[in-house]
Amino acid sequence: MTEDPPVENTRTLLHFIDGSVAYAGHYLHEDTHPVHTHSFVEIAVVMSGSGVHHSLAGRQELQVGDAILLRPGVWHGYEHCRRLDLYNCCFSTELLQRELAWTRQDPQLGHLLWTGPYSGQRRGILYTHLHDDALTGCLEHLDGLQKLRTQPPGDYRGDLIGRLMLFLSGLARVVAETDQISGGSAGTHSAVLDAMRMMEDRPAHQWTLTELAAELHLAPGYLVRLFKSATGLPPMAYLSRHRVELAAARLLHTDQPINRIGESVGWPDQNYFARRFKSHYGLSASVYRTRFTRAIKH
Repeated sequence: MTEDPPVENTRTLLHFIDGSVAYAGHYLHEDTHPVHTHSFVEIAVVMSGSGVHHSLAGRQELQVGDAILLRPGVWHGYEHCRRLDLYNCCFSTELLQRELAWTRQDPQLGHLLWTGPYSGQRRGILYTHLHDDALTGCLEHLDGLQKLRTQPPGDYRGDLIGRLMLFLSGLARVVAETDQISGGSAGTHSAVLDAMRMMEDRPAHQWTLTELAAELHLAPGYLVRLFKSATGLPPMAYLSRHRVELAAARLLHTDQPINRIGESVGWPDQNYFARRFKSHYGLSASVYRTRFTRAIKH
């Protein structure tokens, strides 16, 4: 076990404290670790022991070398744990949206962080397995991140991001091989990146495919083909995914009424918002908020 991580629990919500943007550390689980959610991206690598991962995607028996990536807002827990040692790597959505925003343009990293967790009905959760050299390489970078825990986050932000990127790159190569993602240099089409940013910047706007395509000076059908090729999703499905993650964050971090949250993310019809949220998280918005409560100023 390591020193206390820069994470705090507010009942069943985990969130960062002390200005941290990324960290790595060991967690040893026995018996059951209750279902919870978190306000950051989490990657857990199984180091030893055994257990079962429980999430909206079902129950998955774990073995040494397994790795689980969870997008913010996803709920999960562990059952039947017998000295289950997890090496957790967590990083903030702030980091993902700022310094790591360029990863959208990289085929392998873009798949790992942005689109892979939602392809094939994965619901924001991506499982993979690290063998031999890949596991050794990833552990080296996790150890590097763990050692940086003793340094002031503000002074070592570049070091943290560098170590994190080395870890993510190694993991992305493994996932790309499993999911048959090309590592070609072409990257994501600029129109797809522009469409992502436009929708994320104005989630409350009543976007239509026709309007989005017109803003980008493209035919709607061509934009759909470009978008699906890059992300595995059509543009409106990508927008829906962004809206529901945004709604989850506002349910956890604010006291806004649920109908206002629906309006703020672009779903003014409360019934439609309710259906979209439950379809994504398997829980109603009110149950999600009650179960996982909120964190103040995090």
